[in-house]
Amino acid sequence: MEPIRVFIVEDDLDWLRGLKAYLNRQTDLNVVGTVSTSEEAKELFTEADPGVDVLLMDIMLQDEPAGIGLAEQAVLSWGVKVIMLTSMEEKDFIFRSFQAGAIDYQIKSRYEELPGIIRAVHARQSAINAAVAEQMREEFRRLKKLEHQFKVKEISDLITPTELQVLEMIDQGHTQTEIASRFFISLRTVKIHVGHILKKLGSPSSKDAAQKIRDLGLFERGETTKGTDKAD
Repeated sequence: MEPIRVFIVEDDLDWLRGLKAYLNRQTDLNVVGTVSTSEEAKELFTEADPGVDVLLMDIMLQDEPAGIGLAEQAVLSWGVKVIMLTSMEEKDFIFRSFQAGAIDYQIKSRYEELPGIIRAVHARQSAINAAVAEQMREEFRRLKKLEHQFKVKEISDLITPTELQVLEMIDQGHTQTEIASRFFISLRTVKIHVGHILKKLGSPSSKDAAQKIRDLGLFERGETTKGTDKAD
């Protein structure tokens, strides 16, 4: 079996030499190249893939988290599997690295674990680190909340206060006749309101529209007695 070809981007030259020697002592690993600056890496990643299976990318290069952008560039240019190297658990940077396309990361002080991680990544068997997985879940929760807030604002801007009241009474089970009586308007006016609501929300029925609004939390439910007839 051919050894796994490893490339390293690392600005600590002493650590780089030690890591290279350590990895090359593994019979199934071969460090095929190294660079120590972001400039060298940028230039390298614009070239054709030199035949690299796994890239070890230092997050911090010259005291800047340049490794994140370089990881993305490497993934796009070479399609290589990337493992991020870090001196500490820089959780925000690590999460951003995963967004850029990295598959795993490793704390430098635990370098002895790197051969196993490289093998797992190369075999596509690497599990997401628990800390990163939790950050991903938190980010998904944040995005879901933002999505909900955007939808609420979109619907709030679309539906008039009167239409919202009509929908709330429909949600409570009132008939269109009851709604007309409650607001001292004609049944025809209620039907016009319902027509506008269905068109705005793209709903097939008034109950479906009311369900959408309820799911968004826009109703302040009252104690009105429910009717028995449908409002459609």
